[in-house]
Amino acid sequence: MAELLLGQILRFGGNPLHEGPDAARHSARGGVLIEDGVIRAVGEADDLRRQHPQAHVTDYGAAVISAGFVDAHVHYPQTGIIASWGKRLIDWLNTYTFPEEMRFGDPEHAGRIASLYLDLVLANGTTTVASYCTIHPASVDAFMAEAESRNLRVFAGKTCMDRNAPEGLRDTPQSAHDDSLALIERWHGRGRLSYVITPRFSPTSTPEQLEALGALWAARPDCLMQTHLSEQTDEVAWVRSLFPEARDYLDTYERHGLLGPGAVFGHAIHLEPREIDRLAETGAAVVHCPTSNTFIGSGLFDLSRLAARGLRIGLATDTGGGSSFSMLRTMAAAYEIGQLRGNAIHPSVLWWLATAGSAASLRVADRIGNIAPGMEADLVVIDLESTPAVAQRARRADDIWQALFPTIMMGDDRAIRAVWINGRPVRRD
Repeated sequence: MAELLLGQILRFGGNPLHEGPDAARHSARGGVLIEDGVIRAVGEADDLRRQHPQAHVTDYGAAVISAGFVDAHVHYPQTGIIASWGKRLIDWLNTYTFPEEMRFGDPEHAGRIASLYLDLVLANGTTTVASYCTIHPASVDAFMAEAESRNLRVFAGKTCMDRNAPEGLRDTPQSAHDDSLALIERWHGRGRLSYVITPRFSPTSTPEQLEALGALWAARPDCLMQTHLSEQTDEVAWVRSLFPEARDYLDTYERHGLLGPGAVFGHAIHLEPREIDRLAETGAAVVHCPTSNTFIGSGLFDLSRLAARGLRIGLATDTGGGSSFSMLRTMAAAYEIGQLRGNAIHPSVLWWLATAGSAASLRVADRIGNIAPGMEADLVVIDLESTPAVAQRARRADDIWQALFPTIMMGDDRAIRAVWINGRPVRRD
């Protein structure tokens, strides 16, 4: 039976980063018709009810129905160490991340954390993530299996490191290539799952390993490639010392075949002009991780500058360096960083980054991240009065953006009224 969801509908006809708020489409009393996991029609509620009288109707009243959130850069193995005190990037890795990741050679442990992580993000309205796993193939198997059991569209890859990491968290150029290829063959394109070739970052990969992964990507260009870029100034200096022949940080990837349209670079805060030029020229994506950037003290992402160059930009929690599983909190942090940059980011841009923008950064904007006929029916339903504080502010609103912005700034998982995955409710009030 077809499902007809009624409520306020929020979707996009363009990119508000370039076109302004008019790129968004809002219906105060609209509907979304779903059949076989796919959005079949979008329109006004009364019209859809009349045209599809046999559809099963779920009426969400004044709640907002949106595409589910897309989190474009996460580390599911860091679930247990989220909100750990007092470290910057390199100390964070050595003190918290690497000891925790050592545990993921145990398939049972990996499965427990993968299940917990996906339950947490679904409770926060996130329907797609792109995750780094650990060096252990079992960590990928666990994550993909849990995602498959929930019918989620996810992206994930084995993190590859052959230096500057503890014994037990290092592979080799050959094993990184071979393990990744075996995982691609096992999981990539299976249902809604996609494999991502994943060197952690240049400091933990020798040139030989980067070369091997570049060769793998050249052989499997149907996969994305994800890594980190210019997160902190001391990291950039470290890269310079490890790769003295490179023109800049990005060049450590480019010279080994790890730059192109399917590349997804997390953070990208401290970029040189040449790096911005090359990212724009090659069609690579960058991902803004605002709660992580403030929590670990990395710096202020320059959204306006990179958007003006036409870069594809996603948004991400970067858990567990990021301090929240919530894309609402992530949007709020992006707004706060924008204010520090002198840019009061419009709510339409924040919402677009968390949905269609992140989907575009992962090259699936034709399937998820928006509400339109033919799109996969991954949806979140937002209560605009989820707490007394949010409700009293929203009631003063003159338009949808004034009504939505308090939830962006003050909302949490209580604002998530329902979540639909591939046309089926997985959380419903």
